Amino acid sequence: MNFVMKQALGGATKDMGKMLGGEEEKDPEAAKKKKEEEEERQEALRQQEEERKEKHRKMESEREVVRQSIRDKYGLKKKEEKEAEEKAAMEQACEGSLTRAKKAIPAGCGDDDDDDEESILDTVLKFLPGPLQDMFKK
Repeated sequence: MNFVMKQALGGATKDMGKMLGGEEEKDPEAAKKKKEEEEERQEALRQQEEERKEKHRKMESEREVVRQSIRDKYGLKKKEEKEAEEKAAMEQACEGSLTRAKKAIPAGCGDDDDDDEESILDTVLKFLPGPLQDMFKK
C-alpha cells in the first residue's frame, strides 16, 4: 500500500503533510529569510507604485500644458474660472437685495423670439446642392 501511494504521489510523501494542512518544518532561519523576502517584495511594490504615480503626475502636467495652450489659442476659460466669475456676478447683482438671488437663466431658454430663427427645413436646404435646393423651394 505504501508503495502504491509513493507511485501515485511521485515520491512526494514528505510534502504530503504540508498539502494536507499539517505543520511545516520549523526552521528559524527559513522563517527569517521568508520575512526578509516579503519585506523586499513589499518595498518593491511601494517603489513601483510611487513610480507609476509620478509617471501619471508628469503626464497630467503635460496634458495641462496642452490644454492651456488650447485655451489661450481660442480664448477659452477654465471651468473653475467661469464658475467663479458667474458667482461673483450673482453676488454683485444682489448685493443690496433683501431677497435671495435669482437663479441664472441660460441664454435662449426664456426668450421666445422665433421670428429671426430659421426653420429646420431652411437649415437643411443650405447644405443641399443647388438643383435640389430649387426643387424643395418650389
